Amino acid sequence: MIARDKALEELAAEPFDVVVVGGGVTGAGVALDAASRGYTTAIVERADWAIGTSSRSSKMVHGGLRYLQSFDLGLVREALLERQLMVHLAPHLVYPTPYLVPTLGDDRRDFKIGIGLNMYDVMATTRVGQGRRQRGPRREREREPEGQEPPPESWAPDRHRTIPGAEAVELVPALGPREPKSAYLFYDCQTDDVRLVLTILGEAERFGAVMANRLEVTSLLERDGKAEGVRCQCAESGETVEIRAANVVNATGVWADRIRPGEILDETEVPRIAPSRGTHLTVPLEKLPLADAACIVPAGSGRTIFVLPWYGRALIGTTDNDYEGDIDRVRPGAEDVSYLLDAINVYFGTDLGRDDLTGAYAGVRPLISTGDPKKSVDISRKAELYETSSGMLTITGGKLTTWRRMAKLVVDRIAMREERELPCRTAEIPLGMGARPEDLEPPAGVDAASLPAGLAKHLNFRYGHAAREVLDTAAERPELARPIVGGCPDLLAEAAIAARREQARSVGDVLLRRTRLALTAAPQLRNAEAVRAVAEAIGGELGWDEARIGAAADAWPAELEAEGADPAGAAS
Repeated sequence: MIARDKALEELAAEPFDVVVVGGGVTGAGVALDAASRGYTTAIVERADWAIGTSSRSSKMVHGGLRYLQSFDLGLVREALLERQLMVHLAPHLVYPTPYLVPTLGDDRRDFKIGIGLNMYDVMATTRVGQGRRQRGPRREREREPEGQEPPPESWAPDRHRTIPGAEAVELVPALGPREPKSAYLFYDCQTDDVRLVLTILGEAERFGAVMANRLEVTSLLERDGKAEGVRCQCAESGETVEIRAANVVNATGVWADRIRPGEILDETEVPRIAPSRGTHLTVPLEKLPLADAACIVPAGSGRTIFVLPWYGRALIGTTDNDYEGDIDRVRPGAEDVSYLLDAINVYFGTDLGRDDLTGAYAGVRPLISTGDPKKSVDISRKAELYETSSGMLTITGGKLTTWRRMAKLVVDRIAMREERELPCRTAEIPLGMGARPEDLEPPAGVDAASLPAGLAKHLNFRYGHAAREVLDTAAERPELARPIVGGCPDLLAEAAIAARREQARSVGDVLLRRTRLALTAAPQLRNAEAVRAVAEAIGGELGWDEARIGAAADAWPAELEAEGADPAGAAS
């Protein structure tokens, strides 16, 4: 990603074909789709990349098994095909995970779940009636005729199956004391949501997109009532930046009605945003042992939650409650934390409390409801695209997994209203590249024995081939070869790379989003002294003096508290 100061110059210099407002996964996807079709493209974000819903997801790339209960088969089918495509396009970043639905004690196997999993299997096939075994071994994908999206032919899940209790315990050791009789086993996928966004942005830039964070859109630029760009305020300098563009795309999710609220909310048939809060917790794997699998956990009233392995922790989630609070600072609710812990303790027979938590986060999902009070309210995960009187296009709804389809919907509309035939290309654009063995070798001058355990795997997942620059930076500045937090593989060099290549400007940018340490090791990051080295690594790249470095470190504890990422600290 280009340096932010250079991006600001380019944004103000020449008009663009498309300007995208919102730096989450949908906005990043629109930027990639538009740029790859040949549109000159700009994208701006009011705060940091993926600071909203796209950093606060359940970290799953999945079909959404629970949507089968409402017979939303189209959404599930679409998401399953996108899941498979993401594994093909970003195999180092989106990876399969087995999920278990155990049968415990005297419980009988829930055959309704089995029926649902059969439907999941059928809809996960690449072509109707053709599953993994019928397709034969993996092979290189051939390019389809222009305008047609090639079917992914890489990873595809085996059909679900029933496994014995002993095998279930091997995959989820926390089940051991409960002595499961058997379990359904099926597959979905995981990712790091922020890293996915940054990777998509990187590909968009490769196709010429220009991007800058900390640019808040304050108004539209208009001519004769039609949008022809956006007026932004820089959060750092306070200066006004005008970006002219023939097409304005509002991809701000739950913040969609803040741009021209009168236009968006007053025009008929425009959907309204119905935010729903989802809370997640992390605990040490030592306290809730998982091997290679996730587990679906009953949580009362017919609801379920999950626990899955993520960054060396057990990730527990999620709640799904209407939210009417401040969407700019969404904290895990105390009642949600208790609800999740109680469900886990009842099911696994554990005694986890707030003091055991290594992190927590909450986000609001941009669900859609109709804007017509005369119609019944319909809340859905389905994406909605609408065009208002200024010509601005607003896309919202959807989910992390279906970002590419949402982006395609937007850019198809732009091409249609310009009467141009520009087929979507994102089904065949790789998202980054996996690391080669030589990319992960410790550089000369760095003692391999001093590097944290699991570093190579960690760097390959997070950066792919770009891991080489992290290691080279550690060699150039030996003080950056240390881990940020003891026991975790994240290096201080990653903070430097975040400032150099990813427009990170604060300690929070690094700990909450570029790394995820504030979500997985919050108790070790409670004070300014604990993050001083992170501030120094950022400052070394951005030219900060000692006072600026100190101020950045001092600001962190308040941000950690405002995020609610350390419930254990709040309880102590």
